[in-house]
Amino acid sequence: MNKKILSILIIVGIALAGALAFLGIRLSQANKANEEMVQLFELEKMEMENEYSTFATQYDEMQILISNDSLVAQLEREKLRTQRLLEELRATKASNAAEIARLKRELKTVRAVMRSYVVQIDSLNQANEKLSKENKRVRTQYQAVTKQVEVLQEETKNLNEKVTLASQLDATNIHISSRNKRGKETDKVKSVIKLAIDFTIVKNITAATGEKKIYVRITKPDGSVLTKNPSNTFPYENTQLEYSIKKTIEYNGEEQVVIMYWDVEEFLEAGEYAVHIFCDGIMIGEKYFTLS
Repeated sequence: MNKKILSILIIVGIALAGALAFLGIRLSQANKANEEMVQLFELEKMEMENEYSTFATQYDEMQILISNDSLVAQLEREKLRTQRLLEELRATKASNAAEIARLKRELKTVRAVMRSYVVQIDSLNQANEKLSKENKRVRTQYQAVTKQVEVLQEETKNLNEKVTLASQLDATNIHISSRNKRGKETDKVKSVIKLAIDFTIVKNITAATGEKKIYVRITKPDGSVLTKNPSNTFPYENTQLEYSIKKTIEYNGEEQVVIMYWDVEEFLEAGEYAVHIFCDGIMIGEKYFTLS
């Protein structure tokens, strides 16, 4: 081999060695760049997983805070969709750039949907808060009105009671005369054949005028009532009381004297007797007397 050819071969060898060394360096650089890219994809994938997971948790929290069934159902669907995308991301290798890019676009959509629900729920919360304040204001007004009504009812009740009391008849100057067969007064029980009860109905311009039924109960010392018939009763405080004498008068609002008689046809014992006078379901007078 001549020197010229040898020189050419040496030059070619040197050039080839240089080329191989350059390719090695470039290959090493490419591998390093690829490793860095993979690490970057891994980091991006991890961040996306965290964000997907956070969104799924937020959907759960929002479902707890609201009571609208339709909105709860929508949130449940979006939560399931987010969880499905999260599982797809976890199953995807970081080196799968196309799939990572797709899931990144999906994440952008999930993020936008989440923002729309946050705005919607915030609006609902504001509306609920406004409604709650309005309900509180209405309740306060209702309680105030109810209190006013109760006060007015109590005042009306008191006024009605006063009017009722003012309109009641009143019997005064009650006198009981026990008489013998000659018509003279006596307190000897064995001689009494008639009891005369007289009293005055006082003037009352507030009382209703017209026909009035007066009932007199004469009670013996043993507590029994003098009556001609056990069926002779009148209403008084949700019950029926026996009466001794009944008389109907025409009352015109002016003072009026009333006289009523009891014919003694039964045995009378000595002791204290009581006379109670009733009208319009009210006891309007009472008097006690003694027979010996």
